[in-house]
Amino acid sequence: MEWIKIVIQIIIAVSIFNVWILRFGKPTSWRGGTAKSMKEEFEAYGLPLWFMKLIGFLKLTLASLLIAGIFLPVLVKPAAIGMAVLMFGAIVMHIKVKDSLIKSLPAFTFLVLSLILIFA
Repeated sequence: MEWIKIVIQIIIAVSIFNVWILRFGKPTSWRGGTAKSMKEEFEAYGLPLWFMKLIGFLKLTLASLLIAGIFLPVLVKPAAIGMAVLMFGAIVMHIKVKDSLIKSLPAFTFLVLSLILIFA
């Protein structure tokens, strides 16, 4: 079971790094509303620029803690709890702008994976 948790930590972290660093300014089929970038996505949700920066900082920090948790397991549960809260918030935002359910799939998947880390 321990190696499964490590794989989950890596999947969540790499995905967060991908979205918030590599694909930050690029369109994806998962963006909320009709957004073509992260900035536009937060605008579609009616959220200010400072909030996007805060969420990005939190997600990147938590993703880093999940990676560090491979070597310091005490970090995993707090990081997973934080990530679960943020993913729940992402799902709420997709619902707010009436996105199709498929657009919430990544957030839902990472919420479930975070819950596995919390309760496993």
